[in-house]
Amino acid sequence: MDKNTLYHVDWANRRALVRVDFNVPMDKAGRITDDSRITASLPTLRYLLRHGASLVLMSHLGRPASAVDTGLSLKPVADHLAHLLRQPVSFITSLNQPQDYRQPAGTVALLENTRFHAGETANDSALAAAFSRYGDVFVNDAFGSMHRAHASTTGVADFLPAVAGILVARELQYLSPLLSAPQAPAVAILGGAKISDKIRVIHNLLSTMDALLIGGGMANTFFRAMGHETGDSLVEESAVPVARELLQASSSKLHLPVDLHVARAFRGDAARQMVADDAMAPGWMALDIGEATIAHFANRLSGAATVFWNGPMGVTELPPFAAGTVALADCLAGLQDATTIVGGGDSAGAIHKAGMAHAFTHISTGGGACLAYLAGQTLPGMAALNSRDTQVNRRS
Repeated sequence: MDKNTLYHVDWANRRALVRVDFNVPMDKAGRITDDSRITASLPTLRYLLRHGASLVLMSHLGRPASAVDTGLSLKPVADHLAHLLRQPVSFITSLNQPQDYRQPAGTVALLENTRFHAGETANDSALAAAFSRYGDVFVNDAFGSMHRAHASTTGVADFLPAVAGILVARELQYLSPLLSAPQAPAVAILGGAKISDKIRVIHNLLSTMDALLIGGGMANTFFRAMGHETGDSLVEESAVPVARELLQASSSKLHLPVDLHVARAFRGDAARQMVADDAMAPGWMALDIGEATIAHFANRLSGAATVFWNGPMGVTELPPFAAGTVALADCLAGLQDATTIVGGGDSAGAIHKAGMAHAFTHISTGGGACLAYLAGQTLPGMAALNSRDTQVNRRS
């Protein structure tokens, strides 16, 4: 990458202000139900500690309605991080406390939820300046927030030298080749509900991938473009012309489901059956790919050297219709010699839930940021980092 990373900084006795992505799911009791985003930050945090820095971390959590939304406090995250790092993690609840600015080398502190401040999402300069007082160098390791121009992701770079963390560098290591020269044969799997969210991604991947396997709700829009009956299935009507154009231009690369798992209603206990892709009946809805499609997709994936996957194949929150997603995850986990990359979001959640994360080469921590990057968009958080030819000096 053409940006400075934390490897380009002498960290001895320097304060690292680190933007992490600790936007983790919690249950009603405030217990963390998936700590994968926290564990993903550990290589960066441990590197900085080993090299003599003190750490002040900042992250958002959820979408708080106010600064007193105690259900979205990061205090449980601070406690969990202390357990993972096996050392105390101080929790800073309010900004501009002079005694908090100078943390001793080797210590870790976490600021309260950045979105408790009204100026965070507006990239308020005064708030960014307040954040910046806690560091000498800004390290952005929150890939999942790099597509947002917020005070804690881009604003602080106006006041401090800004470098990428290990997680961000790793994300680009695996995502960048997908847009240039992935090792062939290269296959992309795209699911989820909407084509419109992924039009630019589809166009870009069609130019580098050997095959695109389409599932999930977005497959219904392609079927509508082909003139198939779609029943009560989710169809993105405004995207039907786009789907038709993609089919006409790239039909040899696009692979749609050959059968569907359909139901009479959007319920796990509804009447359901397998039907061919062109045999949908009125009053039914497609909620997952069928067994023949799973076999067809598995055959296309056999022998692949590079696989990128974003989006579930069905309605995974309804157990009977999670089978297609789980089967593909199992298929990918068994590709011993392939580079397997998961583009965050619901597909990543399904893999973590199934306990198969260890079997994949890389699971992105940012679904939205991943798609924005593959769509060719400039990520504000990335643009704010210092270029490689910029010397990283301590702030005076």
